[in-house]
Amino acid sequence: MPYLNVRGVKHYYEWIRKYSRETAKPKIIFIHGWAGSARYWKTTAQTLSEKFDCLLYDLRGFGRSVEKVNEVDKIAVNSVNCSSVGLDNSKISAAVGYEMEDYASDLAFILDSLEIERSHIIAHSMGASVATLFLNCYPERVDKAILTCSGVFEYDEKAFSAFHRFGSYVVKFRPKWLGKIPFVDKIFMARFLSSPIPVDERKAFLQDFLQADYDAALGTIFTSVSKAQAELMPAEFAKLRIPTLLISGEYDQIIPAKLGYQAAALNSNVLQIATIKNTGHFPMLEDPSNYLKLVQKFLN
Repeated sequence: MPYLNVRGVKHYYEWIRKYSRETAKPKIIFIHGWAGSARYWKTTAQTLSEKFDCLLYDLRGFGRSVEKVNEVDKIAVNSVNCSSVGLDNSKISAAVGYEMEDYASDLAFILDSLEIERSHIIAHSMGASVATLFLNCYPERVDKAILTCSGVFEYDEKAFSAFHRFGSYVVKFRPKWLGKIPFVDKIFMARFLSSPIPVDERKAFLQDFLQADYDAALGTIFTSVSKAQAELMPAEFAKLRIPTLLISGEYDQIIPAKLGYQAAALNSNVLQIATIKNTGHFPMLEDPSNYLKLVQKFLN
């Protein structure tokens, strides 16, 4: 399996593409959400591979990107060159960080390593926050973007504190034997779904959650849902200049559709928005047909 070393962690990636007589196809980069992996993008990528070369990768600390390399093999990563996220471009660091900006920096390094100059981006949930920062930092590298289950939210100290306490407990209590209990995958995914998905997909989600790196899973809970992010993301959405489609699930309990509409209202010249009926937090799996129709129409 192919890997790239980024910040001392082996990053898993794979191409899904169909060779043809065409000299080159446009590329799509897929970014998954919290405690998931690129696996849940495979069916979407396989369908789009007729016209696009699709790159899937696992975010640092998740999926198959959890194995650390030797200290001497660590690769330094330039901080994202973007004043909008308050990063110092003069710094070069291999330190492991869990800010969304760090993950955007990881993506830039991966694209450089694979010599990808331009692409489309399709991202989901926490991955959509990473993508939004990347779009504003590197607009010259992206043609179009599709942000799935994303939006802006207001800071609420009590609600955020409760979320962090609950999230910390969930991350700490993840015994491996949990995956062997019958139907636990169905119980685990109940909050995320409005319509059923295949059993194999449910089990894969549970496996990814149980195998996620402790520091990454816990760290991103505090960085992706935080006062800083609540203050930063509205400004980032307002600055988007890349043609962007927002797709929400009608009954998403994690990132309600109304938060997507709030984000779209910040930038009416750029953002389009669509809501897929009878879906929750994974519309690409709950209603793949309608999800793909929206994606293909937008990209074409």
